[in-house]
Amino acid sequence: MLIRNKQEIIDALKEKIAAITDYISPLAKEQFEVSPGGKWSAGQNLDHLIRSIKPLQPAYGLPKLILRILFGKTNRPSKTYEQVVDKYKSKLAAGGRATGQFVPPYISFENKDQLIKKYELQKQKLVAKIEKQTEENLDKYI
Repeated sequence: MLIRNKQEIIDALKEKIAAITDYISPLAKEQFEVSPGGKWSAGQNLDHLIRSIKPLQPAYGLPKLILRILFGKTNRPSKTYEQVVDKYKSKLAAGGRATGQFVPPYISFENKDQLIKKYELQKQKLVAKIEKQTEENLDKYI
């Protein structure tokens, strides 16, 4: 999946989130709660994704100058989606683990529908922020 612009980011985000929702929605209690080999359950993975998406929303609302002040200027060219995924997977393979606020607690099956709705809501908020930023950037050049 070659992603070259913000609209493609939005489309890919919608597609990936829909795929996760489609995968988790039909899971039975045992499938949703099982932690194979000490790994996270489907519910914990979903909770982790919600925790990971939420902090992105404010960042998309900030002006580039503020982001540069907070995080500095990049010292390398941007990576493609595939490069980011490959780097993420290699960090996990090397023993990388989520920390702090990104570590999910035990998630019971009874929370599944609520988590799916929360996940969809976080997606909608993030997509809205990205779209708004895109519109504001276009307005500057029109």
